[in-house]
Amino acid sequence: MRFGELNGGLVATGGASLGGFEIAGADGKFAAAQAVIEGEAVVVRGAASVDPVAVRYAWAGWPEGANLANAACLPAAPFKLEVVDGAR
Repeated sequence: MRFGELNGGLVATGGASLGGFEIAGADGKFAAAQAVIEGEAVVVRGAASVDPVAVRYAWAGWPEGANLANAACLPAAPFKLEVVDGAR
C-alpha cells in the first residue's frame, strides 16, 4: 500500500520494526502480520498459506505496537483495506 502526505517519508517511531498490522485470508479471520517500509510504501506479509483479502492497521481500541508515522512523526490513522487483484 502506498501513502500520500508523507512529509519526507515513512518511519517506524521508536526505531523499532513496524507493529499493529493484521492480515486476513478468505475465512475473514485477522492475524498479526509482518510489515516493512519500502520507500513510500508499506509491504505487509502474513503466513505463507494465507491468500490475503484484507489488511488493517491499529484496529484495536488501544493498538499496542502501532508505530507507523510520517517523517514529521505524525502517526498514521487506523485503517482497513480490502486487497484487490494485482495488489498482492
